[in-house]
Amino acid sequence: MSWRDFWNGEHAIYVSPRHKHLHYRAIAGDLIAHIPAPDAVVLDHGCGEALDAARVAASCGRLHLCEAAPNVREKLRAQFGRIGNITVVSPEEVEALPDASLDLVVANSLVQYLSGDELKALLRTWHGKLKPGGALIVADVIPPDVSPLTDASQLLAFAWRGGFLMAALAGLVRTAFSDYRKLRAQYGLSTYTPQAMSELIREAGFAEPQRPKNFGHNPHRMTFKALKPA
Repeated sequence: MSWRDFWNGEHAIYVSPRHKHLHYRAIAGDLIAHIPAPDAVVLDHGCGEALDAARVAASCGRLHLCEAAPNVREKLRAQFGRIGNITVVSPEEVEALPDASLDLVVANSLVQYLSGDELKALLRTWHGKLKPGGALIVADVIPPDVSPLTDASQLLAFAWRGGFLMAALAGLVRTAFSDYRKLRAQYGLSTYTPQAMSELIREAGFAEPQRPKNFGHNPHRMTFKALKPA
């Protein structure tokens, strides 16, 4: 099983429907805060189920939802297919988008599942698809010194605030015996220091990255925002 296979199948990453709902609501709010204009063309690369995509689409001109897992793409099309300014695309279809056609690219909680070479290739693709002056946001990047225990404690804190603490405790037990734990042990998750991620972004042709507040509930992970020079 690969990471793509994992996300394409049934999994228990979200410990309850409330957890999933609150997660995607928070991510949508974080994304909307970076949309530069009401007519902006936005790519959410690695969007997952994007349950609150309709709210994001209402804040921009067009929203491309990119997801590698075919089953997830079908769910996205079923849920958002009637919204005229939402397009569901595969990573291969992102490659076919016109150059200099995007105002904002967001990749949240994606790079940990990519190899270094895959990330470098995507950074070059995003640079090519962005308009001059467009922005790239790479969010929820894991530093090398953040452990699974830290992630678990942040989930429990989020669950306490969100009212699903018991479900979170049960979910952590399930995760300990799940395919996610096995895949993480087999493949690991890609981690980056702030300096290493900034250097990769600069090497792809972007300006010096900024460090805004991280997307989602875990402040121990990192978000980087960089502009394509005009």
